[in-house]
Amino acid sequence: MRIPFTTMKAEVKRVLLKVGMTEEKAEICASVHTESSRDGVYSHGLNRVARFVDYVKKGWVDVNAEPTLILKSGAMENYDGNRGPGILNAKFAMNRAIAISKEHGIGLVTLRNTTHWMRGGTYGWDAADKGYAAICWTNTESCMPAWGAKNTRLGNNPFVIALPREEGNIVLDMAMSQFSYGKLQVTRLKNELLPVPGGYDKDGNLTSTPGLIEESMRILPTGYWKGSGFAILLDTVAAILSNGLATSGIDKVQEGSCGGCSQIFIVIDPYVAGGKDFVERTLNETVAYIKTSEPAIAGGEIYYPGELSAKTRKENMEKGIPADDNVWNEILSL
Repeated sequence: MRIPFTTMKAEVKRVLLKVGMTEEKAEICASVHTESSRDGVYSHGLNRVARFVDYVKKGWVDVNAEPTLILKSGAMENYDGNRGPGILNAKFAMNRAIAISKEHGIGLVTLRNTTHWMRGGTYGWDAADKGYAAICWTNTESCMPAWGAKNTRLGNNPFVIALPREEGNIVLDMAMSQFSYGKLQVTRLKNELLPVPGGYDKDGNLTSTPGLIEESMRILPTGYWKGSGFAILLDTVAAILSNGLATSGIDKVQEGSCGGCSQIFIVIDPYVAGGKDFVERTLNETVAYIKTSEPAIAGGEIYYPGELSAKTRKENMEKGIPADDNVWNEILSL
């Protein structure tokens, strides 16, 4: 089924108000969940609402918590998220990083003891829409084996890079696994296979069947050993700079996905060195060059990061946002 944007947002907001959020906070969170689904990231949009409600009811997320400043040093600020809603904490951190970069050219905000930020790309789009470059990431509980291992010891640690561009922002939003668990869920709900192997089944065989990977929890690091190494460094840098928990510590908390995680938000004024005309020209030349690639499959199209999201956004605003029947009915019943 397809749900109009305003209908989906209103229903999500109703649910969030029911669990104790203020009008303002419910509005922001409902917007982010709906925008994520609108842009095609269904796994971290509508599909995450019921889980968030469950975490609130269990006391793992405090809807009334606000981030508190722990340390300020030059262009860097460190905050404790106090287990508040991850979306609100991340929005706050990105806005602070933007404000700092206006003064210094670069702003670094670290966030510890926070909760799941839902779609990481949200905060990259926020910065790019305001004319700033951004790099941000989060660590997570262990959900991926290190390269060569069977049991989970690494987070898939979503990583975002965004650049502003008048004809369409360039935004990379990726996990350190070949496919996130959210993507596995969406693909399974559609009764489809992954386009390439995304992990191992319980017998150690590479597979494209999402349910078998969810069962074994042996998702494949992107780039094999490279993704494994990248995940380790993202995790430890986030923990060290925020004075927060690494994946090994989050595992001890045992309070849902990303409960107690650490996050980094870096914002840069991209026009300091060469000016806006230079930046626009460089990005447009790069995009044009990429788009002239010969497709590997006849009739195929080559996309730059963020282009497909923008295309999906336009289509879903016109036709309605796709929603799994069971997921939508679950939201209606909350």
